[in-house]
Amino acid sequence: MAKKLDAKEVELYLLENTDFFISRESLVSELSFKHDAGGATSLLEMQVRKLRDEQSRLMDMLSGFVSTSKENEELFFKSKNLTLSLIASRNFEEVKKTVELFFQQNFAVDSCILESLSGSELQELEKVTGLEMNKDSIHMGPLSKEKLDAFFSNESVKSAVITVMKLKNGFGLLKMGSNEATKYLGDGDTTFIEYIRDIIVRVLESKEV
Repeated sequence: MAKKLDAKEVELYLLENTDFFISRESLVSELSFKHDAGGATSLLEMQVRKLRDEQSRLMDMLSGFVSTSKENEELFFKSKNLTLSLIASRNFEEVKKTVELFFQQNFAVDSCILESLSGSELQELEKVTGLEMNKDSIHMGPLSKEKLDAFFSNESVKSAVITVMKLKNGFGLLKMGSNEATKYLGDGDTTFIEYIRDIIVRVLESKEV
């Protein structure tokens, strides 16, 4: 008399032979499983549902990727136009005007200032604000009123991004301020700001200003 298989043995066999149903497709439609609502659903239906769910998830991911790509593409072209404009600038004043206009027009910045400072002026600013003003430093967030007053003459500014750059003759300070306290929370990605800062430095170095 043949030994009767128990459920555990069947389960182990199927786990070890996952291709079992490939050559036995007719069995698939005969299998059924308990449905959450108390009914029964076939293995085929379960597989179709799983595939649809997976397709929906992948389409959502793709939509998100395409959206992000469009944003990155737009940022790329904006950055390219800025870079070309900076290269065409003849001196610091033209670079200053180009950068300030770029951020105001493209990123809804309420206040954008690019200025040059001497080493002693930067040290004084560091002393007043308590912030490190080393080369390439970036400070971002809803800074205190005292700190914001030291950077901006506009009392409406509630949060800011401040980056320091080393120039041939002293230092440069790029300051962007927003009237919204939550505009810059201090945990944002600074990659784009670093890119703009480095471009400004290289352009000014090429102008020997």
